Amino acid sequence: MHITIIGVGKLKEKYLLQGIEEYKKRLSAYAKVQLIEVPDEKAPENLSEAEMEQVKRKEGERILTQIKQDDYVIALAIEGKMWSSEDLAKEMDNLATYGKSNVAFVIGGSLGLSKEVYARANELLSFSKMTFPHQLMRLILLEQVYRAFKIMKGEPYHK
Repeated sequence: MHITIIGVGKLKEKYLLQGIEEYKKRLSAYAKVQLIEVPDEKAPENLSEAEMEQVKRKEGERILTQIKQDDYVIALAIEGKMWSSEDLAKEMDNLATYGKSNVAFVIGGSLGLSKEVYARANELLSFSKMTFPHQLMRLILLEQVYRAFKIMKGEPYHK
């Protein structure tokens, strides 16, 4: 399975980079994992609704250029479906079984995702009704994907 995680913005925090590298290493036994960072759109603090949409649209265009035609796209969105770790494992197992071996997870910027990215997504996934920093979500997502593979393989997960 090929897993791509497309995120808006460049990660700089050393502790997040270390955690991401650890889970990428662990996942390498199960899947090919690629993280793609697309530049975030610089914007002032107080934006109008129209300006926010414009920022999301520009970031969305950058995201869409990184998605391949045969990718099964799971966009992280607060209004998406909430899955348990077991649900994610089952979904990924089903995707692999039915020939959808290229999975792209999309994490938007601080304003979220554009309508165009939502339209391209095959699935909207919510991790919580809470809002998480988009940089931290990369690490959380990698951990959950790793956990999903451990569940699929029936292997123990050390808590």
